[in-house]
Amino acid sequence: MISFVVSRESRNPSRRWSACQSVVTMESCPTGAGHDPPVNRRRPISMRSSVASRPAFSRILCFALVLSLAGCARAPVGSRHEIVLFPAREVVTLDPLHPRVEAVAIAGDSILATGGLEELKAAFRERSFTLDRRFENRVLVPGFINQHEHAWLAAIVMIADIISIEDWVLPDRTIPRAVDGADYRRRLADLVSRHARMNADDVLYTWGYHQLFHGSLSRSDLDEISREIPIVVLQRSMHEMIFNTRALERFGIDKGRVASMPEPARRQTDLENGHFWEQGLFGIVPLVFSDLLAPDRYLPALERVERYWHAAGSTLVAEPGGLVSPALKAMQNQVLGDPETPFRMLYIADGKTLVARHPASRVIAETEKLFGSAEGMTRFLPKQVKLFADGAMFSQLMQMRDGYLDGHRGEWLMQPEVFRKAFRIYWDAGYQIHVHQNGDAGLDLVLDTLEANMKRNPREDHRTVIVHFGFSRPDQVARISRLGAFVSANPFYPVVLANRYSEVGIGPERAEEMVRLGDVVRAGIPLSLHADMPMAPGRPLLLMWSAVNRGTVDGNVVAPEQRISPEQALRAVTIEAARSLRLEDRVGTIEPGKLANITVLAENPLDVDPGTIKDIGVVATIHEGRVLPVR
Repeated sequence: MISFVVSRESRNPSRRWSACQSVVTMESCPTGAGHDPPVNRRRPISMRSSVASRPAFSRILCFALVLSLAGCARAPVGSRHEIVLFPAREVVTLDPLHPRVEAVAIAGDSILATGGLEELKAAFRERSFTLDRRFENRVLVPGFINQHEHAWLAAIVMIADIISIEDWVLPDRTIPRAVDGADYRRRLADLVSRHARMNADDVLYTWGYHQLFHGSLSRSDLDEISREIPIVVLQRSMHEMIFNTRALERFGIDKGRVASMPEPARRQTDLENGHFWEQGLFGIVPLVFSDLLAPDRYLPALERVERYWHAAGSTLVAEPGGLVSPALKAMQNQVLGDPETPFRMLYIADGKTLVARHPASRVIAETEKLFGSAEGMTRFLPKQVKLFADGAMFSQLMQMRDGYLDGHRGEWLMQPEVFRKAFRIYWDAGYQIHVHQNGDAGLDLVLDTLEANMKRNPREDHRTVIVHFGFSRPDQVARISRLGAFVSANPFYPVVLANRYSEVGIGPERAEEMVRLGDVVRAGIPLSLHADMPMAPGRPLLLMWSAVNRGTVDGNVVAPEQRISPEQALRAVTIEAARSLRLEDRVGTIEPGKLANITVLAENPLDVDPGTIKDIGVVATIHEGRVLPVR
């Protein structure tokens, strides 16, 4: 069986990603110098036929296919009219009609046909084509989609010295985890000694610290290590920072600065101990980022992030709650907007900041101003927005129904009344809303708000996305299903946190059930996976492995009933991720008419031992027709 696409848009102008409509589509644009590379025509009408049973029709169909290519302005895999056949050991399409095939035909930036190699060769025998055999011993899967990442936070990981609670494998080095407090302090002291010899005048930034793994850390503790070197410790969640006295002085953070912050931010600040978290962090971040993300650091770090995601097989990356700083956004566009970038970078507006800065009557207008602010390979997804419920998972600041065993309290990133107001504004404007949530009490707020708005102003296909999905209860899963919401989960949480949270703060019953994906798929809720890098390494195969195995860094398995199958996991980093972004008509499967976004793997993740999924080699990606080997 062979699967074809026929286009009725013969000789149409080139098309490009549009940020001007409620769904990202293709629109006409000029061609030539000074314009973005075209991406694709509008989704053509698909027609599938058996070449073996209908040879006469196939010849007519092939002729129509030839005509349909005449309007392509760019053909990355060859000349303007060239068709390229890629045979493989196996092609996992996730197309329900043709789930596994032998080969893919690509023309320009689009998938033209899939099927058996000999069938495709016969179908195009009256048409010139190239047979590219470089992947004939490899496995092709739909291009991986990083559904929720943060390029600027990932860049910080590339800049900072890492001492974390798990191993980190970066393009140029591997950093083993700090197993306990003594190990952490020894390595931090070594970093300070080396820094003093090489960069004594610069701030030392280190990332990965976690109190529950490494013990308490305060301003005085850092002062004991050094009073001369400015030290800034970025907590593992990136939702907290700890400063020594020299660093506070360097950035001018004093009682006057703290007093000028809004009251919620002051409550999440401890100047005496040099500790700033959640909203308190937002009050001092501009001071720190002016140094940490200076162009001479930030631009090279973004280039390393780009290489990292490409090496992970990513063909599309989304950043919900994207940058609001014009300077940082311009630098990010400079690197990731470049036409040679191996993936598209799509932003989702940060509703929290917009609601805080503007009166309700101006929020939508100010949000829409963002849609044209990206460029090149970057775009804002129109009519999508990110809001925030409760605090960070890695800081144990999520809002929990039954509280914490030690009596501490969680935090809100948006106060509930502010959250409800913002949700209503965007809901009534027809936006798709993505909501950061970690605790089960935080999830109650999200679901109560969604249900109230559904009753007040019903909407079909609203695709509200519950993001991170740290803690939940079975009754909440049932509500998610009933309300028609989606889940985008971070499956890495149990891997690094379940064991320690079983011992401290949460207890085993709740900790082992975190990120209950088995219940989600059994309830029929659309599920995607994400890394939220650096909350997890931005490697889709690692996310799949985490969701399929639920194995911890200590080697045990938690809540095996919450595991999902390899195919469900693959769908969650491809077609279901696309669906959560309203892009399922463009990407997510290897089907005729979709963009030629493909990840080339050494092995088939659906067939290998599930425990080895994360170790599968990424050989290359094909991005909108461009073949991009991983080096």
